[in-house]
Amino acid sequence: MGESLPPPTLRAWLHEATRLLREAGVPSPEADARALVLHALNLGGAALLTRGSEPVPEADAAQLADLLRRRAARIPLQHLLGEVEWGGVRLRTDRRALVPRPETEWLLHLALETLGTVSAPRVLDVGTGTGALALGLKAARPEASVSASDLSPEALTLARENAGLNGLEVAFVEGSLLAGLSGPFDLIVSNPPYLPETDREQADPEVRFDPTLALYAGPDGLEVARPLAAEAVAALVPGGVLLLELDPRNAAPFAAELREQGWQAEVLPDLAGRVRFVRAGRREALGKRAGDAPFLSPQT
Repeated sequence: MGESLPPPTLRAWLHEATRLLREAGVPSPEADARALVLHALNLGGAALLTRGSEPVPEADAAQLADLLRRRAARIPLQHLLGEVEWGGVRLRTDRRALVPRPETEWLLHLALETLGTVSAPRVLDVGTGTGALALGLKAARPEASVSASDLSPEALTLARENAGLNGLEVAFVEGSLLAGLSGPFDLIVSNPPYLPETDREQADPEVRFDPTLALYAGPDGLEVARPLAAEAVAALVPGGVLLLELDPRNAAPFAAELREQGWQAEVLPDLAGRVRFVRAGRREALGKRAGDAPFLSPQT
């Protein structure tokens, strides 16, 4: 019997992993293959350059093959990795809450920008999910008093786990929108459910692993944003701000709705240029925020 062939090399595994994920229709096969290879083999990114010709041990190869099979079945990458870096914090991710999206990191940036130099700000994250926004805010502004609400007890359990993982103190409250939270708050921020129900039919396969409670918001996608804005009126300090991430199809129309209701509102793009965010304050209170000029110009 001839000698057995050596195990495939690290470089060969990366090539094969990319091919398998591409054939499965995964949107970012190269990036996902790289992440799964490094995760399965417990390697740093430089290893793909410096150790590419080394064979992959049999046990590691079996684990990697299983991860690739599950990703090809469109289980979200974040669920397979178990933990992600997001907005300066580490987050465990699983089916209990919506996977935090990269575009929502810009919502965190806008929230910090909006707070500016407000001293010891009071912040509420509505629909916190994994706790991403609340924990990112607390990590960046340790002196802030941060609260976070969610309707899902499972999501809140995950958010509390993530708070412990990062050693951050956030007050988590179970309830719908602002139920049980009177404020006042300098900033209310939210990435609420915002997809129209009709989007279910065209959703990516990965979306079936997210809680539907965190995704869909009625026929037009605004059945959560509307009552949230209504409740925010009484919970914001004079000059306080409501900051939302919405479906790009709805950001401008919803900002127009808010203006009709007495808000001053502007829309802001994400890093890809899609108008996704709405930042709003009550007209009668603008300019009264301690430590900052109004964030909105009179024309918006």
